[in-house]
Amino acid sequence: MRIFIAGASGAIGSHLVPQLVARGHQVVGTTRSAAKVGTLRALGAEPVIVDALDPDSVADAVANAEPEVVVHQLTALSGPVTSRNTKRGIAETNRLRTQGTDYLLAAARAVGAGKVVAQSNALWMERVAGQVAGEDDPLEPNPPADAWEGVEALRYLETAVTGISWGDGIAIRYGSFYGPGIGIERAPGGVIAEQIRKRKFPIVGGGGGVTSLAHIADAASATVAAIERGRPGIYHVADDEPAPVREWLPVLARALGARPPRRVPAWLARLIAGPAAVDMMTRARGISSERAKRELGWKPEYPTWRLGFAEGLG
Repeated sequence: MRIFIAGASGAIGSHLVPQLVARGHQVVGTTRSAAKVGTLRALGAEPVIVDALDPDSVADAVANAEPEVVVHQLTALSGPVTSRNTKRGIAETNRLRTQGTDYLLAAARAVGAGKVVAQSNALWMERVAGQVAGEDDPLEPNPPADAWEGVEALRYLETAVTGISWGDGIAIRYGSFYGPGIGIERAPGGVIAEQIRKRKFPIVGGGGGVTSLAHIADAASATVAAIERGRPGIYHVADDEPAPVREWLPVLARALGARPPRRVPAWLARLIAGPAAVDMMTRARGISSERAKRELGWKPEYPTWRLGFAEGLG
């Protein structure tokens, strides 16, 4: 198939492109940076520079590509992890998940693309009893104030994509990524890994928030399966071992050669990092990927973060 990937140079896009090319697909991949054109070409994609928040730029790029499938992997969550950069990146990501989604859907419909696959995430499943959420469970209706816009942007994206009537719309709620190229790896320069090594990534409160983790290569292979075989709706994609933060974070620290993470009381973390960070560390729910495995024939290479931390950090 001919596939258009918006955000092809991002965290998952850079793993997704070579997997699709290896399976014989033609890939047109977007980037907003001229510096990344060579990287995309080396991965096997036909690169195109696009401003994803300019509807004419998006429409022209999609029209020229004439894809059968449009993949939405747009985020702005990159660069050094500072308070200022994170706030700016989250705000732009929210626009990409609302305005950017509208522009991509309009362009996809105009060229007759038969399928749209979009990136969502599972960080904000409704905070109710039970560690694991399925695809029919909703996103949290009452998130903390500092997460409200982000959760609403995810809700908007999921509703818009899965509600298209002219093709198959799929939203993938990914677990939390780890692995080479996204800041959690053994190689020097991994931003989050360095925070863990410097003991700046603590366990908050009791650390009872449950995380479903996904190795970045597994997230990409599940996306390939959704592109090729997915049916309309939502798929959850993560490994098979949801676990509380207090369980997996010390294992990750050890795998990175770091000392055990510090423990910080929830009230102090709330003052420093805000209510949303505390909520995720203390109240989050994991997800089940059984639908993806059953319907897509997908199987993660790293079925547990224990194996992934030992063998998949690069």
